[in-house]
Amino acid sequence: MRMRVREGGALGRVAKGALGAGASGRAKAGAGLAALLAAGAASAQDTPTLSAGDTAWMLVATALVLLMTLPGLALFYAGMVRAKNVLSVLMQCFAICGLITVLWVIYGYTLAFDTTGMVEGEINLASFIGGTSKLFLEGVTRESLVLAIPESLFVAFQMTFAIITPALIVGAFAERMRFAALLVFSALWFTFAYLPIAHMTWAGPGGLFWDWGVLDFAGGTVVHINAGIAGLVAAIVLGKRKGWPTTAMAPHHLGYTLIGAALLWVGWFGFNAGSAVAANGGAAMALLVTQIAAATAALGWIAAEWVTHGKPSALGIASGAIAGLVAITPAAGTAGPLGALAIGAVAGVVCFFAATKLKRTFGYDDSLDVFGVHGVGGIIGALLTGVFASTAFGGAGLPMERGIGEQVFWQAAAVGVTIVWSAVVTLVTLKIAGLFGGLRATPEEEQEGLDLALHGESGYNL
Repeated sequence: MRMRVREGGALGRVAKGALGAGASGRAKAGAGLAALLAAGAASAQDTPTLSAGDTAWMLVATALVLLMTLPGLALFYAGMVRAKNVLSVLMQCFAICGLITVLWVIYGYTLAFDTTGMVEGEINLASFIGGTSKLFLEGVTRESLVLAIPESLFVAFQMTFAIITPALIVGAFAERMRFAALLVFSALWFTFAYLPIAHMTWAGPGGLFWDWGVLDFAGGTVVHINAGIAGLVAAIVLGKRKGWPTTAMAPHHLGYTLIGAALLWVGWFGFNAGSAVAANGGAAMALLVTQIAAATAALGWIAAEWVTHGKPSALGIASGAIAGLVAITPAAGTAGPLGALAIGAVAGVVCFFAATKLKRTFGYDDSLDVFGVHGVGGIIGALLTGVFASTAFGGAGLPMERGIGEQVFWQAAAVGVTIVWSAVVTLVTLKIAGLFGGLRATPEEEQEGLDLALHGESGYNL
């Protein structure tokens, strides 16, 4: 039987069928980098044993990833909008957290990670979406395990990824989308965009991207490209904010934004290092390269800003750090320190120009630069993962004895599928969401501010 070594990140080391069977039937998979997947091998059928150390670390990592959305992303976005819309952005992040949590329990987890019907090397429906054996978390008990941690903890960890992804999109249409439409859009987009991409990437042998040998340790395609493209399409469909780009729309509280960015930076260690699903050397290296890439990108962004505009800005250094964190996400399990430096440097400079020059050139109003940071940063990271996973650059090694060029080709193929999939789903779901009371706030509501117009509250009563 042919054996294949792969690094799959959050679920990459769960053998085929692990989530479709009971605890006693779960496949054993090695922790850390280059875990061995051998579907059908006798040695891969041992019952896993709970690791207290891995469990403790994953409890912390799960809390860190939730911290990224609440309050990290919420504050990051809230500070960048005008004062009259601060509550609306905070409200949207809170509402998405609640909505996606419930949907994850009902059907999200099973559609993302159930492996029923998946066959390695064969394309069928199960290559794109999971089965239904785990609806309402059926079979998830105190005793059931994924790798060496409780399955309930794995459910919670993956839930935090599902929460932050649609929340990221909020920044693209900030200050102009109606709340009811947001809820409908988020539910539909989560179902038809997030869940299939997550399944194709992380569900194991038989998943489309998995069989292509795509490396995405913690969500470059699943989270960032997916959300970034959705943000671009949403910004175009909703149209420009009233007065943009001639009216000044400066962030009302950069202190909130910097605090939010700091919380995102710290929380990202759970995002990336937690995707090892173990307290091991792979998690430690993921943490290190995450820090390196974020720091390098922050410096790269303000350097480009300094040269272009004459002054470095607080918003710039915060945005640069996020760009670096985004770009290293798919590579966190395979890149070494040298790769992290390179990825961070490229992301910081390129994302700066994407967030400033690109949207001005093409005239789309991506309010808080979701596409410029997450879309572009995710694409950079996904492609460069194929380069810096190579041992020639200190990486963990490329799968299936590939060369760099071949790996980059398959990384690009996954990027292309994700872009098209997300764009189409976003366009359709926005049209459907618009049927529920309209997609965009009225000019009068936009002028008044969404805080008062849609929620009857004000962020500041001075």
